[in-house]
Amino acid sequence: MEILGVGMSEFIFVIIIALIVLGPKDMQKAGKTIGKWMRNIVTSDGWKIFQQTSRELRTLPNKLMREANEELNQIGNQVGKEIKGASNLNSQKVQNPNTPPRSQPYTPQPAPMQPAEKIDPSPTPEQKENESSQQNDE
Repeated sequence: MEILGVGMSEFIFVIIIALIVLGPKDMQKAGKTIGKWMRNIVTSDGWKIFQQTSRELRTLPNKLMREANEELNQIGNQVGKEIKGASNLNSQKVQNPNTPPRSQPYTPQPAPMQPAEKIDPSPTPEQKENESSQQNDE
């Protein structure tokens, strides 16, 4: 836990030093005086304004991001309307009969099938030599 940039171990160290310097009796008076002083500060109008400003500064980045997002959405809506208007103008133009409408994906027509060439089952001269050499080796 940290209060005004002072951690727990530092706070305990300050209390020990104050106890040594002031002594136990003066420490009670000093604590009472510090308590009254803190209560006056916390209940003052200045402290309330300070707290409110602190909250506003903490929420400022979120507020700015929210406003920027709203502006982007408005711009996006305007651009979307302009694009729809432009696409309506394009759809009114005469289209090439070979091109499909933009709303449908383009699928190319398959090429006409040609008859497959027949494969001659007769062996080539190299294959004949390989077969004859294998028979001679046996």
